Amino acid sequence: MDLNYSPEELAFRDEVRGWLDANLPADIRDKVTHYKGLSKDDILRWHRILAAKGWAVPHWPVEWGGTGWDITQRYLYEEQFGLAGAPALPSFGPSMCASVLLKFGTPQQKQHFLPRIREGQDFWVQGYSEPGAGSDLAALKTRAVRDGDVYRVTGQKIWTTLGHFGDWIFCLVRTDPTAEKRQEGISFLLIDMQTPGITVRPLILMDGGHEVNEVFFDDVVVPVQNLVHEENKGWTVAKYLLGHERMGSGNVGGSRRELAALKARARRELKDGKPLIDDPRFRDRLSRVEIELDALELTSMRFLDKMRRSGQPPGADVSMLKIRGTEVQQMITELLMQAAGPEAQLFQAEEGGAIDHVTSRLAPRYFNYRKASIYAGSNEIQRNIIAKMTLGL
Repeated sequence: MDLNYSPEELAFRDEVRGWLDANLPADIRDKVTHYKGLSKDDILRWHRILAAKGWAVPHWPVEWGGTGWDITQRYLYEEQFGLAGAPALPSFGPSMCASVLLKFGTPQQKQHFLPRIREGQDFWVQGYSEPGAGSDLAALKTRAVRDGDVYRVTGQKIWTTLGHFGDWIFCLVRTDPTAEKRQEGISFLLIDMQTPGITVRPLILMDGGHEVNEVFFDDVVVPVQNLVHEENKGWTVAKYLLGHERMGSGNVGGSRRELAALKARARRELKDGKPLIDDPRFRDRLSRVEIELDALELTSMRFLDKMRRSGQPPGADVSMLKIRGTEVQQMITELLMQAAGPEAQLFQAEEGGAIDHVTSRLAPRYFNYRKASIYAGSNEIQRNIIAKMTLGL
């Protein structure tokens, strides 16, 4: 096992770092590092900058606009994004929907949708979870009834991230309610969000932000040509798509940047007249988080080494990156709250006030990151996957 980067890989890392320093807009970097939300215009502007460089979809095949980078280069690219405070593009279009289209899409679907996704012309969102179907996704009830050359879709999706930005949504719908197994009778549809009958309503999270939504479908007409793969075979597509969420969920680069910010704050904050970082109990917790992050990075590199040797995607045990990565992110938000002390509470910073805007975002960020161990498959589900698929329990 080789966990070291080659000189060529280190040179590539430096190239990405230098390009980000020169091309990442300062206002977008500021929003990321100061925990402010990005607008749709921010995201699409950054997408267009990456597309002009040819870096918007590095994981795609070269013939569709990919870079031809190997798995290590793609990992280094994502790591440098996290370290630089550069936002990753929302994965719903470039990673999830595109991966499905490349694998299962018709030639017409690929020709129409893939260039628009690559250039950032369409903002995609995901329609999976429902009020009674979250981690138990096979319990979904949104119906799609075939009516000649169209499907008529009725039902509800929930927790639709950035649904209020969406131009298109890919949805799992039930096309055969009589199927013996719940995983059967499900289909995968691409739906234009401007279609009559679609209503998007905000769900305000406990951090006060509008990030997720509920989406209602009331007899929404969808052309049959927007069906991906075969009717009633959507569960095959869904499983394939979910596999693309795990490898990057550790977010080592972003956690490294957050840890550096935490250390800097701990050096500034005082406890009993001394820097907080010198307090033995706080330093113990800080050291534990750093060790966990080091272990996460080494584990990520183990997967990289295995994948570049075999050329195969990771197995079920890649779920450990999602589990530990999200837990580390949550640990860091907790320690940032502790470092800020009494100032770490929900309030609105005022211009010229004594409390800076970063401090005013610590509590909302802490609350927001409670979601990290739930999305992309809850950590409990991930542990079950490892137990069943890897350990054979």
